[in-house]
Amino acid sequence: MQNLMRQAQKMQEQMQQAEKELEETEVVGIAGANEAVVVYMNGKKIIDGVEFGDNISELVDLSDPDDVEMLEDLIMAAINDGYKKADVIYEQKMGPFGGLGGAGGLF
Repeated sequence: MQNLMRQAQKMQEQMQQAEKELEETEVVGIAGANEAVVVYMNGKKIIDGVEFGDNISELVDLSDPDDVEMLEDLIMAAINDGYKKADVIYEQKMGPFGGLGGAGGLF
């Protein structure tokens, strides 16, 4: 029983380390030609920033409603690109725990 408790504690420590690594991992989502929109987030999908590339003024005229919609679409595409990349990283870090990542304080 004591050995089982040690194993559970070790697994909990490993999960906490993996969670910390996810928080510290930078993920970059990109959309549009020449990185028109770039979204920065961590491996837990917390967005840290959004940048527009130098060519954004060539793509978007904010006085034109159609261009505003295109900018919104580019931002969403960059976020979704980042989310896909974050999902891959999450699976790499948390996959070995077989879904226990959501177990919280189970151990």
